[in-house]
Amino acid sequence: MEYVFTQATPVSFDNTEIAFSYKSDQDLRKTYWLFKAINYPFLTSVGTKLVKIALKLKLPIHGLLKHTLFQQFCGGETIADSADTIRLLALHNVKTILDYSVEVTKNEAGFEHTTEELLRVIEAARTNPNMPFCAFKMTGILSFGLMEKVQAGTKLTAEQQAAYDRGKARLVRLCEASHQADVGIFIDGEESWIQEVIDDLADEMMQRYNQEKVIVYNTYQMYRHDMLDHLKAGYRRAVTHQYFLGAKLVRGAYMEKERERAEELDYPDPIQPNKEATDEDYNRAILFCLNHKQRISLCSGSHNEYSNYYLAMLMEKHSMKPNDPRVYFAQLYGMSDNISFNLSRAGFNVAKYLPYGPLEAVMPYLFRRAEENTAVRGQSSRELTMVDQEMKRRR
Repeated sequence: MEYVFTQATPVSFDNTEIAFSYKSDQDLRKTYWLFKAINYPFLTSVGTKLVKIALKLKLPIHGLLKHTLFQQFCGGETIADSADTIRLLALHNVKTILDYSVEVTKNEAGFEHTTEELLRVIEAARTNPNMPFCAFKMTGILSFGLMEKVQAGTKLTAEQQAAYDRGKARLVRLCEASHQADVGIFIDGEESWIQEVIDDLADEMMQRYNQEKVIVYNTYQMYRHDMLDHLKAGYRRAVTHQYFLGAKLVRGAYMEKERERAEELDYPDPIQPNKEATDEDYNRAILFCLNHKQRISLCSGSHNEYSNYYLAMLMEKHSMKPNDPRVYFAQLYGMSDNISFNLSRAGFNVAKYLPYGPLEAVMPYLFRRAEENTAVRGQSSRELTMVDQEMKRRR
């Protein structure tokens, strides 16, 4: 697939003054030293292990964590605590996707707790135009094991079927609340051996709630080699049943686990052969969504600069205004500010995924952020370089 652009680039991601305009000098220095540490894989690995041990021994490190990792990647411990960050982002025309990132006990009480918290997020978003979406994982409200059994074709016992039905009822409560509040809701992508069940549930919710506009979005993880075909099939179902398709595109989050399971159980690896193939399909998916924009609303969840350039340029080619409500760009809070804030300054719809929750409860999420920044080729180096450039500019 060749990318040939004749028009001028509608946005640049090199302006560090815009990228970090929301950070004070002190916060910028903290960010610099944090990414400096993350840039060393050994230090990140050892540091993560030491923090886990310290938390287990209940050593007094909460203050240190709260003013480093937590402050960089999270909004607060509660919805109310996150309000200041939401307002700060809004001052720069960046919206918020509040993400309850607590990994609660996976039982009925835990599922209900997560559902009630998500309903509170939806209610907060109802009256706050700076919170256009909420997001959740199906495994937060329904047993992973049950979805695995359903996808494998295993017949459920009466008790298991009742538990599955309760999980589906929670999903309906969330989508109904989002529909009533006119707030978009993202059903996040998960492992391939439960994803078909999630896709079927997402399709059912879209058919029910996306009759007039997109409320419910399914997630397409483009590091899977079959995902572009899944997207196209989803579009065909939407056309057949006359509803709008909500598509959140991401590259993916379970590559190592997917490959290890495929090798262990001796079935074909579902992951793309290399990063280039993933990038290629991601950009093809963007093109497909825009070519069918009358039926599809897109949220592009990407930290890849080229994919963001490509989407911005395609919008211009399609004569779409930057703030067309059918297209959103999204990045994680604390990362790729050069993309988010430069896009927002150019008038595009931008949202940050903003995790929140009690500090200890969100530590698994924070450890993953640190590990991903270390593992993704050049990510932490790129972040560090941009921060360093801005610090030098401010001197």
